[in-house]
Amino acid sequence: MKEDPILAEMRTLRDEYAAAFGYDPDAIFQDLVRLQAQHPGKLVHFPPRRPPVVDEPQPTRSPGDKAAV
Repeated sequence: MKEDPILAEMRTLRDEYAAAFGYDPDAIFQDLVRLQAQHPGKLVHFPPRRPPVVDEPQPTRSPGDKAAV
């Protein structure tokens, strides 16, 4: 399978970013919190959506099944 050049670049950038913090998840998290504090407003906002109502399917019966009474 041919490698996607965009994904390859993203993986390289992700690795460089993690390497800058010694691959320490806590340090990466603290940096992300710091970056988020610099931009307190939401950059993207989507209004909440309700999931669509789906009718429950009725159980199917075989011709030989007896109906519960």
